[in-house]
Amino acid sequence: MSIHPSAVVAPGSRIGNDVTIGPFCSVGPDVTLGDGVVLHSHVAVSGHTRIGAACQIFPFASIGHGPQDLKYKGEPTELIVGEGCIIREHVTMNPGTVGGGGITRVGKNGLFMVGVHIAHDCLIGDQVVMANNATLGGHVRVGDQVIIGGLAAVHQFVRIGRNSMIGGLAGVEHDVVPFALVMGERATLQGLNLVGLKRRGYDKSEIKALSAAYDLVFGNQDTLTQRVEKLAQDPDPPGTVKELLQFLQSRSSRSLCRPQGA
Repeated sequence: MSIHPSAVVAPGSRIGNDVTIGPFCSVGPDVTLGDGVVLHSHVAVSGHTRIGAACQIFPFASIGHGPQDLKYKGEPTELIVGEGCIIREHVTMNPGTVGGGGITRVGKNGLFMVGVHIAHDCLIGDQVVMANNATLGGHVRVGDQVIIGGLAAVHQFVRIGRNSMIGGLAGVEHDVVPFALVMGERATLQGLNLVGLKRRGYDKSEIKALSAAYDLVFGNQDTLTQRVEKLAQDPDPPGTVKELLQFLQSRSSRSLCRPQGA
């Protein structure tokens, strides 16, 4: 363990093996730092926060301080960050609220670039990449292996399905289906994230089946409900299509992000 003399580490905090706490860092009394965590310098970690093993947090990040929610009255809610995350300069991550379940959870092996904000009660999957100054409102759900471009903003309660990609500067107000590509100032669905699918090793037959399902769901015939019902008629769809169908059939407070004019 290496703790710089200028760092303030409160009694009661739980510090793992081989942790490095650099100059002018602040670690609160209810914080847990897993093995191998590195706080480079000027990092403030507060609240009931758990940082997973081998995470790196860079200068001026604010992790675990109270959520930006007027209903929050100091309740002991949590922020849990999975192992292997890289949290760059000026990132802010807030804990949950009582009304939202009490936990903000960030998965493992994520990359959160300069100025990223993760608001209260968000649930973030594994291997998520958020580019500079991307922002999530409260209660957002982000699936595994999602990429969110720089300066993108996601509205509260939106769901973003696994393996989707959000373009830079996009304002995302509606749910994004898995494997999708979304772009635009008021974000619209642009198609499938084909580059991401190929990089993740999906074979041609599965991508073809997913493309057919996408064309069916976001076609111009019948209502969306009828199109989803048609998709559900396949008794044994590939895994990606099944995941798309489950996303479409699950309840949400937000409408779907659709192609322009759909």
